[in-house]
Amino acid sequence: MQGQELLQSLWLATGETFYMVSISAVVAILLGLPLGLILVMTAPGNLLNFPQVHKVLGTIVNTGRSFPFIILLVVLTPVTRLIVGTSIGSTAALVPLTLAAIPFFGRIAETSVLEVDKGLIEAAQAMGCNHWQIVLKVLIPEAFPSLLLGMTILVVSLLNSSAMAGAVGGGGLGNLAIQYGYQRFDVGVMISTIVVLIALVQIVQFLGDLLAQRTRKR
Repeated sequence: MQGQELLQSLWLATGETFYMVSISAVVAILLGLPLGLILVMTAPGNLLNFPQVHKVLGTIVNTGRSFPFIILLVVLTPVTRLIVGTSIGSTAALVPLTLAAIPFFGRIAETSVLEVDKGLIEAAQAMGCNHWQIVLKVLIPEAFPSLLLGMTILVVSLLNSSAMAGAVGGGGLGNLAIQYGYQRFDVGVMISTIVVLIALVQIVQFLGDLLAQRTRKR
């Protein structure tokens, strides 16, 4: 693959990667954050104090995180085909990417929220705040810089996983690297996809660190 054709292929593959990562990241954050909050609040001695619920949720999260992503891709093939009608392409890759990302970010969110000073929670309770108000006005705002860093880790992880999805026809930069760089022994394509992935990770990490730093200063 030469010149203009390589640039066009890289552009299309990068667009597919952005599509996969952005959608799966948004869904993972929307579902993983409440999951992390519930894990914190149901822990023994915490706001809701439901140890049984905490244990069950913790087991589910640990089970979801224990699967290597390449195995999850294969295991979820029937589910993916049922949901989107195919197991090949960038849309199909959204299913395993999202399901892997939810418990991953759930643990990150749990860790971030646990860093919040318990004195602030006790002060909010003393002022008569209910559980919902404590979550919205204390836990999330105080944990927000740490959550931003967690979101950065999530996106970087999804970039890596989306590249891995290319091994089973998942589309994106990984698929381009496998089809042309590996199967057709095109070293130029392989190097180009690696460079683009490294650049994307660097950009995401820089922006995540910058936003977290600015929110801490406030």
